[in-house]
Amino acid sequence: MEYVILLKTFIAAGLGAVIGFEREMSHKVAGLRTHTLVCMASALLTSLAIDGFIEYLGTTPYDPSRIVSNIIVGIGFIGAGAILRQGSRVQGTTTAASLWAVAAVGITVGLGFFREAAVVAAVIFLILRFLRATEEKIISKLRHMDGEEPDESTEE
Repeated sequence: MEYVILLKTFIAAGLGAVIGFEREMSHKVAGLRTHTLVCMASALLTSLAIDGFIEYLGTTPYDPSRIVSNIIVGIGFIGAGAILRQGSRVQGTTTAASLWAVAAVGITVGLGFFREAAVVAAVIFLILRFLRATEEKIISKLRHMDGEEPDESTEE
């Protein structure tokens, strides 16, 4: 059983690193290390909740989903720290969302859904990497159509 918990933890670390790498390449506050740690810890805690207390199942009122719900709430506090306000601009919401999403990937791995976690991590990576360029092109075209000057900054 210990090997299963370690395997889940290392798989989650790898998936979190993929997403964190994208954030690192985008020069965001929470990058490779943060996303890797959040994903890994989420998987570890979930796996411990499921696998670590299996012998007590049915003998005591134990609900492993309580650990999962507390991971989700706790990540909200970390994500809030990534959001910064500068005047009328708000930055970091995408990074905060990516931390929340990477925690969900870790939870998914901790529950043993490896394939699903890998697919979701890939989709998160693609959203972070390629949707920004698409979003910027659309906004640029809309501004051009309205006769506005292009804005050098992008909100995130």
